[in-house]
Amino acid sequence: QVQLVESGGGLVQAGGSLRLSCAASRLTFSNYAMGWLRQAPGKEREFVAAINWSTSTYYADSVKGRFTISRDNAKNTVYLQMNSLKSEETAVYYCVGRPGAALPGSVRLWGDWGQGTQVTVSS
Repeated sequence: QVQLVESGGGLVQAGGSLRLSCAASRLTFSNYAMGWLRQAPGKEREFVAAINWSTSTYYADSVKGRFTISRDNAKNTVYLQMNSLKSEETAVYYCVGRPGAALPGSVRLWGDWGQGTQVTVSS
């Protein structure tokens, strides 16, 4: 069973930065597309960003230019660098994965999930 463990969440002021990490195990990491989703209080889960083995990336329009997703295949780790954070981006951020190269923006197409890490952006 695929295991995804997030870290790096916390409290940050609006306009600040955070870097999330996700350590993956029990999978052939280089064959997996990896991504980040989030769920704000009272809202549905939404797609944030994704990256595949060839480092092609896909971002939600709301985070383009501020967030950067990257991966280190040697460490089985995916990162999300978040800059210029906004208070409305307070949410639980989930690391997700799926076999193959596709980078779907649909939440339901990501089959493997971490437990999530809380990001709180204070205004």
